[in-house]
Amino acid sequence: MYDDKAPLALSGEQMRRLGYAATDFLADRIERLGDQPVTAEWSRADLEDKLREAIPTAGTDPEKVLERVVSDVLSACAATDHPRFFSFVPSPGNYVAAVADFLASGANVFAGNWVGGAGAAQVELVVIEWLRELFGLPAAAGGILTTGGTQASLLALHAARTKRFGGVAPQARIYVTHQTHAAVVRGFSYLGFGADQIRRVRCAPDLTMDADALRQAIIADRAAGTAPFFAVATAGTTNTGAIDPLAAIADVCSEQDVWFHVDAAYGGAAILTDQGRQLLRGLERADSIAVDPHKWWFQPYEAGCVLVRDVDVLSDAFALHAEYLTENRAATRPVNFYDYGPQLTRSFRALKLWMTLQTFGLDAVRAGVAHGMDMAEYAESLLLRTPYWQIVSPAQLSVLTFRPHHPGLDAATLDEVTRRIAAAMMKQGFALVLTTDLGDGPVLRFCSTHPQTTRADVETTVELLTRFLRETVDKLAV
Repeated sequence: MYDDKAPLALSGEQMRRLGYAATDFLADRIERLGDQPVTAEWSRADLEDKLREAIPTAGTDPEKVLERVVSDVLSACAATDHPRFFSFVPSPGNYVAAVADFLASGANVFAGNWVGGAGAAQVELVVIEWLRELFGLPAAAGGILTTGGTQASLLALHAARTKRFGGVAPQARIYVTHQTHAAVVRGFSYLGFGADQIRRVRCAPDLTMDADALRQAIIADRAAGTAPFFAVATAGTTNTGAIDPLAAIADVCSEQDVWFHVDAAYGGAAILTDQGRQLLRGLERADSIAVDPHKWWFQPYEAGCVLVRDVDVLSDAFALHAEYLTENRAATRPVNFYDYGPQLTRSFRALKLWMTLQTFGLDAVRAGVAHGMDMAEYAESLLLRTPYWQIVSPAQLSVLTFRPHHPGLDAATLDEVTRRIAAAMMKQGFALVLTTDLGDGPVLRFCSTHPQTTRADVETTVELLTRFLRETVDKLAV
């Protein structure tokens, strides 16, 4: 029981015991993670029974509360940091970054301005500078750490709109494809853009943006009296890992005076590798880039970033002025990150990436990214060795898609087989491989980003997929 004579306070001994218990849990979890299931099925009714209750009016021993968190809450969460979590875009994280989050939260660092957190601001400036250099942006570029890639893209869009129009502009037009991340497109409405202001540009057969189609759409819209101003290219789509032709799109945007934004939330991480730099050629020409270190640079959620070619466009769009902030501007050009985004009160996100790089070094992160690409290619090679699978989109970055191959089954039956395989994988729990739809029915999708995924993990996963395929076909044949 905490000391009720000092409300909301624990003794030094209690804090240490609680902290040590939490550390022991996390260390044991990370060490044993590969031996545990990736996920399971959880009943809403069971969780209601465990967790639904009235607001506690009296306190409880904090170590008992921690035990309950471990047994009733965390046990009912999929391990997105598992070496065999191959669905969505995984977030492996790392322990050092988790400690950074603990320190930032424990010290309750305010990372909104220089007066409140000079050390935090300086670390964020350093991290932003590192990212600017990695992506090849000029010295005038800058940015801010965000909650994630969606927020990063919306910050860029608002800054671009403010620079071009000064505010809301019904005549403005945005260009995307049907492979642009759905959360980014959804976010356009938050900024007041209507559906009629969003143009979906045709994709090439490989599901990348057709640069000539983008040019034609811009010219047609301008001729119709509207104002083309913002094009979203994707460097690593969630569906297939496809990278739009960035250099060609940069050419179109330059000649048509359209802001060139790249959603590199997932695929931008590959810039660390030789192969990735070739695939991402043209990214350095972007007016803005969204990137998510909490995806493939092994950070816990939330760690996104927006980089802009001219950092002043952020302050022009977001600068906050109030009488109670006067002292914050007493120094010569102080760094107040609330002037670069929508948050006044914001957490110290930069610390986790800074501590990760200080502890492990960039070469280790680079090796982790390369490993994810290797594992996707290895999975593809295994699937190609059997007669049971058809590759739909080859390994790109760390994603590949595939579907069952069975000449005796019609398309509708193959679709049902595909869905049942995914359901069986989820129920079995060894690895998580789910579906997406590229326009012709469901396909299975494999995404590998964990630096500790082994070839044996991939081999067993493919063996399970093949077993479930054969079992499902046999059941449907009965």
